[in-house]
Amino acid sequence: MIRFLIKGVLRDRSRSLFSVIAITIGVFLAVVYRGFVAGIFDDMLRQGAIMMTGHVKVTTRAYAEEAALLPMDLALLGVDETMEQLSADYPGMFFTPRIVFGGLIDVPDEEGVTREQGPVAAMAIDLLSSGSRQVELWDLENRLVDGRLPQSADEALLGDVYARRLMVVPGDIVTLIGSTMHGAFTTHNFTIVGTVAIGVGSLGKNLLLTDISGARQALDMADGATEILGFYTDMFYDDDAAVARAADYNAARNGTGDEFAPYMVPLRDQYNMGAMLDYMDVAVVIFIGVFFIVITIVLWNLGIMNSLRRYGELGVRLAIGESKAHVFGSMVIESTVVGIGGWLVGTAIGLAVVYYLQEVGIDYGAMMEDFNMPISHVMRGKITPDSFYLGLFPGVVAPVVGTMLAGRAIFKREMSQLFKELEA
Repeated sequence: MIRFLIKGVLRDRSRSLFSVIAITIGVFLAVVYRGFVAGIFDDMLRQGAIMMTGHVKVTTRAYAEEAALLPMDLALLGVDETMEQLSADYPGMFFTPRIVFGGLIDVPDEEGVTREQGPVAAMAIDLLSSGSRQVELWDLENRLVDGRLPQSADEALLGDVYARRLMVVPGDIVTLIGSTMHGAFTTHNFTIVGTVAIGVGSLGKNLLLTDISGARQALDMADGATEILGFYTDMFYDDDAAVARAADYNAARNGTGDEFAPYMVPLRDQYNMGAMLDYMDVAVVIFIGVFFIVITIVLWNLGIMNSLRRYGELGVRLAIGESKAHVFGSMVIESTVVGIGGWLVGTAIGLAVVYYLQEVGIDYGAMMEDFNMPISHVMRGKITPDSFYLGLFPGVVAPVVGTMLAGRAIFKREMSQLFKELEA
């Protein structure tokens, strides 16, 4: 019987074509919307991880306790060895060292006398090593306002707004004034080769960005770093896995008693990011829930309308002796077949679009030229595990329930009233 009903659905386009198209569109929109919302929130996490937290961060245990103070004297040493061990233990991640420090920059005039001076929030990342992904992750090529990227240890980038305030242009030499990790006074000259617009709080206002090799020379930190950031290779953050890895990593070193031993902190436990993650989970449920309710109501009504439109056909079937239960059951099976077909097609097309957004994305940077926002200018999606089945409810369950509600009228119809309708 089911095979017979499937043939009938396929051969009679008036019963299937419009319904399949409508369900396909509804499921497609649901899958794409889910991937788009997940992509937006993931991009926010991505930018925060790149510039501040990493998916996990490795520091010394003492530095982690006073991280807000940026204590240079508690920095990691033996960074290369630590990174080799981390890469071996966690093959699904990559790690990069970073030095975060502060100081003053002195801008001299033509005679070498101080012309301007101001504080900087300096950051040294791995810009020059072969295989480093920092230029890509920071999107420096697109955020470069003037000049070029650093090509040697003594070259640096300066925040564009700050550079204009200090009247610094690419090619100028500035002097960094600060202290080494041992507390000694230090000065170091950097050539400003470009200006960038990062757009994230103080980073966009007074950022000095340089390669870590130059900062190590300036701060007397050979093979040192204030922190090592770890990222999942695909750059998608897995909160449960990151928390578990940090717990395992720290448990293995808990008995050393060494305050300078490496200590891993997951993204959740930094800068109140845990509250943000929890808020994002709730927001996703609300956004997706409201959208699903709308789609479900539309497809529910579709099931009702399709059944009401066929009351004449159903009356004939009852008149020739088919039982009410059989008619009702055949309607439900037909609706299920149509719903599954629309769900499969809509899910496949939706996943294809989300996959394209995830892997390639759509660059809308031209639309964001006048906005200084801490988000990527490439629109991306994210395929989540529930993307494969979330269209099942609005695509299959809702139309079937609508058909069942409309089909209740079959059991209320009397044969005498039916024959009057057929005579008319």
